[in-house]
Order: sequence, then structure tokens, then C-alpha cells
Amino acid sequence: MLTRRLAAALLAAVTAGTALVGCSSGTQESRCAADGSTVNCAPDQRSKTPKVSGELLTGGSYDISRDRGQVVVVNFWGSWCAPCRAEADDLEATYQATKGSGVTFLGINVQDSKDKAIAFEEGRVTYPSIFDPASRQALNFDIPPNTTPATVVLDREGRIAVVIRRAVTRDELRPIVEEIAAEAPPPNGAR
Repeated sequence: MLTRRLAAALLAAVTAGTALVGCSSGTQESRCAADGSTVNCAPDQRSKTPKVSGELLTGGSYDISRDRGQVVVVNFWGSWCAPCRAEADDLEATYQATKGSGVTFLGINVQDSKDKAIAFEEGRVTYPSIFDPASRQALNFDIPPNTTPATVVLDREGRIAVVIRRAVTRDELRPIVEEIAAEAPPPNGAR
């Protein structure tokens, strides 16, 4: 039926357009080095992090400004996402290996129910996660819902250093995190 084909073609075009907006929306990120689904930004190309705050899955609230001065690894995930399950052990291993270097991790659970998200985290990760069923935080980072999982690494000044729009492994993520953690801090504590 022509209507069904037209609808499918429009959906494919919108999905492709949404994915491209995240990569080339005219933001500073579009000037960074891209290699497939990974974007690396040199310090002079990094953009400020959008506001990140919300309710934690375990209760209480979180505001990313409290972690300024640390490298923050932000991972967008959902309990319904098979690649998220596959990368969870690698994320936790990288967190454990780097937290002594001034690195912290934050999960952001998207498009999920709270019960399923809490059950998913149990026994998998020890770092906190914000509950964001409407994916508002992901959209603030230009992470379209169709690119879950995604991982964003923020430098000590709260700027976006690396964006990975797919599942990660510890062998890939740990060197990235260690490199950003080893960067010289801003002079005189300037931000």
C-alpha cells in the first residue's frame, strides 16, 4: 500500500535527520574530530555541559555542578537495551579503575519504568543514575533516543570532551578517561 510505504519512508527520513542533527547541529562539537560514532574534542574545541540534574533512582537528587573539578563519565542507558546490558560490566570496571584519579560516573536512565531501571542496576553498577523517562537529559546533550546507549566524557572544567554514540568496552573507554583525567587543570583554578 502506498500510504504505508510513504509513512515508512518519512519515518526513515526523520530518524536519519535526527541522528545527523546530533552530529552536525552547528554546535562546537561539529568542529571536533569524528571517527564513526565517536567524537573527540580538543580542549579548545570543547563546549560547556548543559545543565544536568534530576532525581536519582535510589532517591535524592543530583546536580552535575557538584562534581566540577572531576572528570565525569555520563552514560545514557535503559533496562530494555541489550547493548546497555552488554556494556554495564565494562562501565563498572572502568569506574572502579579510574575513580581514584578524580573520575566519577553518572548513569542517566531513559525511556524506562523506575522498577525495571532499579532492577537492572542491582549487581551491575555502583555509581548513581538519574531517572529520566522522558529523555530530557539526553536531548540536552544532543543524544537522540535512537542512539542509546551513549557515553559522554566531561573534562574537569565541565566541558564535553568525548561523545560515543554506541556501546563501549573497558578497553576503549578506560584509555579515554585516563587521558582526560591526566590533562593539566586550569591555571589558578579558573574555569
